[in-house]
Amino acid sequence: MKKQKLVFFHPDQEHIKKMHWAQEGISAGFPSPADDFKELRISIDQEVVRNEEATFYARVSGESMQGAGLDDGDLLVIDRSLEPTDNKIAICFIDGEFTVKRLKVTKNEVLLIPENPKYQPIKITEENELIIWGVVTYVVKKL
Repeated sequence: MKKQKLVFFHPDQEHIKKMHWAQEGISAGFPSPADDFKELRISIDQEVVRNEEATFYARVSGESMQGAGLDDGDLLVIDRSLEPTDNKIAICFIDGEFTVKRLKVTKNEVLLIPENPKYQPIKITEENELIIWGVVTYVVKKL
């Protein structure tokens, strides 16, 4: 397994910055000049953080989850209070290393599934030490 470096950050709720928000949404078709532009303020933290004490951010390092839209450098929002269930994308601490993978949970086995054909699934055995550290809830991408 290739070592993945994850650095975790906790949301800064003391210095919430509210940004301008177009309440009506942004049209992907032709803009209407007759539409009124209504402006409100929105905080990204308030949108993506459901449980402040259990939420952390981390940057993706590597390409094993590109098929799920997680690219190197993307910012992940991770909630440690959510139940890690089948098919969720989770931050896993396996044998002393962090990795982000999709969970495949059956009654007989647990697999950590990469979303890049260059990487093999990781089958969890009795010899492995696995902690599901948190569930990924949002991805912030740089275009």
